Parts: sequence; structure tokens; C-alpha cells
Amino acid sequence: MARIGRSLMRLVYPPVCAGCGQMTDQAAALCPVCWGTVAFIERPYCDITGLPFDHDRGEGLVSPQAIANPPPYAKARSAVLYDGVARKIVHRLKYSDRTDLSPMMAAWMVRAGRDVIEDSDVIVAVPLHRGRLFARRYNQSAELARMLGRLAGKPFLPGVMRRIRSTRQQVGLGLRARQDNVRGAFFAAPAQAHRLNGLKVLLVDDVLTTGATVEAATRALLRGGARQVNVLTFARVVSQGEETLYA
Repeated sequence: MARIGRSLMRLVYPPVCAGCGQMTDQAAALCPVCWGTVAFIERPYCDITGLPFDHDRGEGLVSPQAIANPPPYAKARSAVLYDGVARKIVHRLKYSDRTDLSPMMAAWMVRAGRDVIEDSDVIVAVPLHRGRLFARRYNQSAELARMLGRLAGKPFLPGVMRRIRSTRQQVGLGLRARQDNVRGAFFAAPAQAHRLNGLKVLLVDDVLTTGATVEAATRALLRGGARQVNVLTFARVVSQGEETLYA
């Protein structure tokens, strides 16, 4: 009966490419053309921030940005550059109720972040403020974190951190404005401290832009008792002037 039900669903809602909408063999997948345009982030990159380098500079090399302004997290990793098809996938998960894309996205994140996953005990998602959560009905970062927990065999801890201040959308803001926007926005409740105390946390978000959001959330987790925080996102924005694989 289950197989019949799935077959009927495929007839009514045939699987299409998550990027361009062309029909595919399976749901929540990419056609060969779209797959070929995705810019996966591979080594070499900064061992701390995950920022891609333009050429191989040796194992464990750290970027000048990480030396000048060390982030509060231990390491950050991202699966893809936030561009083209990857941007469409993020927007469809975030704004178009396409939670069915989270297994594919989480699988890419597992591949990109094996080292930070193995170096973490539990998984926490960057939370939404309750007003935005009510409007959107789900937290896209929590969907990714939940699926990551299943794929990686790590416990996902919903509710250990809250977004206690409603912030502006970060889109269009510069680094300083983004930092000011999220300062003090996150809070790890003392009642939840026993779930974090002394543990290494993997903090999950959909996109890393300037790092302001994950850094503010990291500080909240460390104040809440976490021993260390690693960051894993699906996509990463690389701005002009930063060293990239494509310079």
C-alpha cells in the first residue's frame, strides 16, 4: 500500500529539479545541468573560518582575517557558495515551505563538515524569534539541524537557546550593522544549562554571510556552559575582496 501511495503521489506531483523545475528521477534532487553549476567548497580553506583560498597554502593554514579577529567559535565549515542554484535552494527551504529539501542539503553539509561534526557532542540550531517563527511556521535552520542529527548520529537539542530580541533582516546590512543588530539577541536559558554544560556544540545555520549571527549565537552558548562551539552552514557568502578559490 505504501508503494502504491508513493506511485500515486509521483503521478500527481512528479519529481522536479530543486534548481530549475525540470522533471527528474527523484524528488528533492538536482538535474545534471544544475548539479554542474553548484560551487562546492573544497580544500584549501582557512582551518578556522572555512574561508576558501585561491591556492593550496598548506594543511591547517589560517587566514589573515582569523588571525587579526579570532572568532569565538573553534571552526566553521560550509557546503557550498551562496550563489546561483544554491541560493535558490536556500530561498525555497526558507520562504517556500520546501522542507523536503532538508535531507539533500544536510547530506551535503555532512560531507563538507565531517571534521566539525566528529569534534562535536550535540547539535543546536540558530533560533528564530517567536514572532518570525509564528509567521514562517518553521525554522529552516532547525530543519537542517534535525536532519543532520539523524544522518550524523548526534543529538539535536531544540530549545536550549532562544532569540530573545526581534532583529531586523540582515540582508543589505554591512558587518558593523549586522553585529549591532544581533548583539544580545540570543540567550541560553539557565534551566537548559545541564544540556550544554561542558559539551562541544555544533551550531547550525542555513547561510554564513559576515559571521555576525553565528558569532553572537556562539557567545550565548559559551555563556550558557558549552565548552566549545563549531559552526556548520549549508552555504557561505564570499564577498569581494576576500580570497576565494575563484580569484
